[in-house]
Amino acid sequence: MLSPLPSTEPPQDCPLCPRLAEFRHVQQAAHPDWYNAPVPSFGDPDAWLAIVGLAPGLQGANRTGRPFTGDFAGILLYETLLKFGLAEGSYAAVPDDGLTLKGAMIINAVRCLPPQNKPTPEEIRTCRPFLEAPLAALPNLRVVIALGQIAHQSAVKALGGRLPKARFGHCAEHWLPSGLVLIDSYHCSRYNQNTRVLTPPMFEAVFEKAAALRAQEARAASM
Repeated sequence: MLSPLPSTEPPQDCPLCPRLAEFRHVQQAAHPDWYNAPVPSFGDPDAWLAIVGLAPGLQGANRTGRPFTGDFAGILLYETLLKFGLAEGSYAAVPDDGLTLKGAMIINAVRCLPPQNKPTPEEIRTCRPFLEAPLAALPNLRVVIALGQIAHQSAVKALGGRLPKARFGHCAEHWLPSGLVLIDSYHCSRYNQNTRVLTPPMFEAVFEKAAALRAQEARAASM
Protein backbone atom coordinates (compact mmCIF):
# COMPACT_ATOMS: atom_id res chain seq x y z
CA MET A 1 0.00 0.00 0.00
CA LEU A 2 1.57 3.30 -1.11
CA SER A 3 1.52 6.14 1.39
CA PRO A 4 0.15 9.56 0.43
CA LEU A 5 2.85 11.01 2.72
CA PRO A 6 5.89 8.80 2.05
CA SER A 7 8.45 11.02 3.80
CA THR A 8 6.57 10.61 7.12
CA GLU A 9 6.55 6.80 7.21
CA PRO A 10 8.70 4.46 9.33
CA PRO A 11 10.97 2.00 7.50
CA GLN A 12 9.42 -1.27 6.36
CA ASP A 13 11.37 -3.26 8.95
CA CYS A 14 11.46 -0.61 11.67
CA PRO A 15 13.64 -1.79 14.59
CA LEU A 16 12.77 0.95 17.11
CA CYS A 17 10.46 -1.19 19.28
CA PRO A 18 12.18 -4.56 19.83
CA ARG A 19 9.05 -6.35 21.07
CA LEU A 20 7.00 -5.20 18.09
CA ALA A 21 9.80 -6.02 15.65
CA GLU A 22 10.09 -9.52 17.09
CA PHE A 23 6.31 -10.02 16.87
CA ARG A 24 6.39 -8.76 13.27
CA HIS A 25 9.02 -11.35 12.38
CA VAL A 26 6.88 -14.09 13.94
CA GLN A 27 3.92 -13.02 11.81
CA GLN A 28 6.10 -12.82 8.69
CA ALA A 29 7.12 -16.44 9.22
CA ALA A 30 3.58 -17.59 9.99
CA HIS A 31 1.84 -15.57 7.24
CA PRO A 32 4.36 -14.75 4.49
CA ASP A 33 1.59 -13.51 2.18
CA TRP A 34 0.38 -10.85 4.66
CA TYR A 35 1.57 -7.24 4.77
CA ASN A 36 3.36 -7.63 8.15
CA ALA A 37 5.05 -4.21 8.28
CA PRO A 38 4.41 -0.75 9.73
CA VAL A 39 1.09 0.30 8.20
CA PRO A 40 1.21 3.59 6.28
CA SER A 41 -1.27 6.43 6.52
CA PHE A 42 -4.21 6.31 4.12
CA GLY A 43 -6.14 9.20 2.65
CA ASP A 44 -6.09 12.60 1.04
CA PRO A 45 -2.93 14.75 1.41
CA ASP A 46 -5.23 17.81 1.24
CA ALA A 47 -7.29 16.50 4.17
CA TRP A 48 -8.99 18.88 6.59
CA LEU A 49 -9.76 15.94 8.91
CA ALA A 50 -7.34 13.40 10.40
CA ILE A 51 -8.55 10.25 12.12
CA VAL A 52 -6.12 8.76 14.63
CA GLY A 53 -6.50 5.07 15.39
CA LEU A 54 -4.70 2.88 17.89
CA ALA A 55 -2.67 0.30 15.93
CA PRO A 56 -3.06 -2.28 13.15
CA GLY A 57 -5.21 -5.31 13.91
CA LEU A 58 -3.89 -8.81 13.30
CA GLN A 59 -6.55 -9.76 10.76
CA GLY A 60 -7.04 -6.18 9.59
CA ALA A 61 -4.33 -3.72 8.63
CA ASN A 62 -1.44 -6.01 9.54
CA ARG A 63 -2.80 -8.45 6.96
CA THR A 64 -3.96 -6.00 4.29
CA GLY A 65 -1.61 -3.03 4.68
CA ARG A 66 -4.37 -0.40 4.84
CA PRO A 67 -5.71 1.07 8.11
CA PHE A 68 -8.93 -0.51 9.37
CA THR A 69 -9.19 -2.72 6.29
CA GLY A 70 -10.25 -6.32 6.80
CA ASP A 71 -11.42 -6.13 10.40
CA PHE A 72 -14.77 -5.46 12.06
CA ALA A 73 -13.90 -1.90 13.10
CA GLY A 74 -13.34 -0.88 9.50
CA ILE A 75 -16.92 -1.56 8.48
CA LEU A 76 -18.40 1.18 10.67
CA LEU A 77 -15.51 3.57 10.04
CA TYR A 78 -15.59 3.40 6.26
CA GLU A 79 -19.39 3.33 6.06
CA THR A 80 -19.43 6.50 8.14
CA LEU A 81 -16.80 8.17 5.98
CA LEU A 82 -18.83 7.31 2.87
CA LYS A 83 -22.00 8.66 4.47
CA PHE A 84 -20.34 12.00 5.26
CA GLY A 85 -18.79 12.39 1.83
CA LEU A 86 -15.29 11.78 3.18
CA ALA A 87 -14.78 8.70 1.00
CA GLU A 88 -15.62 7.72 -2.55
CA GLY A 89 -16.22 4.27 -4.04
CA SER A 90 -17.17 1.26 -1.96
CA TYR A 91 -15.53 -0.53 0.93
CA ALA A 92 -14.90 -4.23 0.25
CA ALA A 93 -12.42 -4.92 3.09
CA VAL A 94 -9.47 -5.31 0.70
CA PRO A 95 -6.84 -2.70 -0.13
CA ASP A 96 -7.53 -2.82 -3.88
CA ASP A 97 -11.29 -2.18 -3.62
CA GLY A 98 -10.84 1.27 -5.21
CA LEU A 99 -11.99 3.16 -2.11
CA THR A 100 -10.46 6.63 -1.80
CA LEU A 101 -10.73 9.23 0.94
CA LYS A 102 -11.73 12.82 0.21
CA GLY A 103 -10.76 15.44 2.78
CA ALA A 104 -9.70 12.82 5.33
CA MET A 105 -6.56 10.98 6.40
CA ILE A 106 -6.27 7.94 8.68
CA ILE A 107 -3.12 7.56 10.80
CA ASN A 108 -2.44 5.01 13.53
CA ALA A 109 -0.79 6.15 16.76
CA VAL A 110 1.26 2.93 16.68
CA ARG A 111 2.22 1.72 13.22
CA CYS A 112 3.08 -1.92 13.99
CA LEU A 113 0.90 -4.74 15.24
CA PRO A 114 1.19 -5.06 19.04
CA PRO A 115 0.63 -8.42 20.76
CA GLN A 116 -2.96 -8.65 22.05
CA ASN A 117 -3.59 -5.18 20.53
CA LYS A 118 -1.85 -3.63 23.56
CA PRO A 119 1.19 -1.44 22.87
CA THR A 120 3.26 -0.47 25.89
CA PRO A 121 3.60 3.18 26.94
CA GLU A 122 7.21 3.13 25.72
CA GLU A 123 6.13 1.81 22.29
CA ILE A 124 3.49 4.51 22.02
CA ARG A 125 6.08 7.19 22.83
CA THR A 126 8.62 5.71 20.42
CA CYS A 127 6.12 5.72 17.57
CA ARG A 128 4.82 9.24 18.24
CA PRO A 129 7.16 10.91 15.69
CA PHE A 130 5.34 8.88 13.04
CA LEU A 131 2.11 10.50 14.19
CA GLU A 132 3.53 13.99 14.57
CA ALA A 133 5.09 14.01 11.10
CA PRO A 134 1.99 13.21 9.02
CA LEU A 135 -0.19 15.55 11.08
CA ALA A 136 2.33 18.34 10.47
CA ALA A 137 2.46 17.48 6.75
CA LEU A 138 -1.26 18.16 6.19
CA PRO A 139 -1.47 21.87 5.21
CA ASN A 140 -5.27 22.05 5.37
CA LEU A 141 -5.76 20.10 8.58
CA ARG A 142 -8.36 21.63 10.91
CA VAL A 143 -9.92 18.79 12.94
CA VAL A 144 -8.55 15.56 14.40
CA ILE A 145 -10.72 12.68 15.59
CA ALA A 146 -9.12 10.28 18.08
CA LEU A 147 -10.52 6.76 18.26
CA GLY A 148 -10.13 5.62 21.84
CA GLN A 149 -8.19 6.82 24.85
CA ILE A 150 -4.70 5.77 23.71
CA ALA A 151 -5.17 7.53 20.38
CA HIS A 152 -6.50 10.55 22.28
CA GLN A 153 -3.47 10.72 24.56
CA SER A 154 -0.99 10.35 21.73
CA ALA A 155 -2.81 12.90 19.55
CA VAL A 156 -2.92 15.46 22.38
CA LYS A 157 0.84 15.13 22.91
CA ALA A 158 1.57 15.15 19.16
CA LEU A 159 -0.37 18.39 18.80
CA GLY A 160 1.27 20.18 21.72
CA GLY A 161 -1.54 19.81 24.25
CA ARG A 162 -1.51 18.81 27.92
CA LEU A 163 -3.43 15.75 29.07
CA PRO A 164 -4.68 17.18 32.40
CA LYS A 165 -6.43 19.90 30.40
CA ALA A 166 -7.74 17.53 27.72
CA ARG A 167 -9.58 14.64 29.32
CA PHE A 168 -10.90 11.86 27.11
CA GLY A 169 -14.66 11.61 26.66
CA HIS A 170 -16.85 10.52 23.81
CA CYS A 171 -17.66 13.54 21.62
CA ALA A 172 -15.49 15.77 23.85
CA GLU A 173 -13.95 18.72 22.02
CA HIS A 174 -10.46 20.04 22.77
CA TRP A 175 -8.88 23.19 21.34
CA LEU A 176 -5.12 22.65 21.25
CA PRO A 177 -2.16 25.07 21.10
CA SER A 178 -1.55 24.04 17.50
CA GLY A 179 -4.84 25.74 16.60
CA LEU A 180 -6.45 22.41 15.75
CA VAL A 181 -9.53 20.90 17.33
CA LEU A 182 -9.42 17.35 18.69
CA ILE A 183 -12.68 15.42 19.04
CA ASP A 184 -12.77 12.12 20.94
CA SER A 185 -14.69 8.99 20.06
CA TYR A 186 -14.93 5.59 21.62
CA HIS A 187 -13.01 3.20 19.39
CA CYS A 188 -15.13 1.45 16.77
CA SER A 189 -13.88 -1.97 17.88
CA ARG A 190 -16.02 -5.09 17.72
CA TYR A 191 -16.16 -5.19 21.53
CA ASN A 192 -17.40 -1.60 21.85
CA GLN A 193 -20.01 -2.12 19.17
CA ASN A 194 -21.22 -5.48 20.50
CA THR A 195 -21.54 -4.12 24.05
CA ARG A 196 -23.24 -0.95 22.75
CA VAL A 197 -20.57 1.24 24.29
CA LEU A 198 -20.52 2.72 20.80
CA THR A 199 -23.50 2.75 18.45
CA PRO A 200 -23.60 4.00 14.85
CA PRO A 201 -25.54 7.15 15.84
CA MET A 202 -22.96 7.90 18.55
CA PHE A 203 -20.14 7.46 16.06
CA GLU A 204 -21.87 9.63 13.46
CA ALA A 205 -22.35 12.37 16.06
CA VAL A 206 -18.56 12.74 16.26
CA PHE A 207 -18.31 13.29 12.50
CA GLU A 208 -21.31 15.65 12.58
CA LYS A 209 -19.45 17.75 15.15
CA ALA A 210 -16.31 17.74 13.01
CA ALA A 211 -18.26 18.83 9.93
CA ALA A 212 -20.02 21.56 11.92
CA LEU A 213 -16.70 22.93 13.19
CA ARG A 214 -15.31 23.05 9.68
CA ALA A 215 -18.43 24.80 8.37
CA GLN A 216 -18.25 27.30 11.23
CA GLU A 217 -14.63 28.10 10.38
CA ALA A 218 -15.50 28.50 6.69
CA ARG A 219 -18.28 30.97 7.52
CA ALA A 220 -15.96 32.97 9.75
CA ALA A 221 -13.30 33.10 7.05
CA SER A 222 -15.79 34.39 4.48
CA MET A 223 -17.01 37.28 6.63
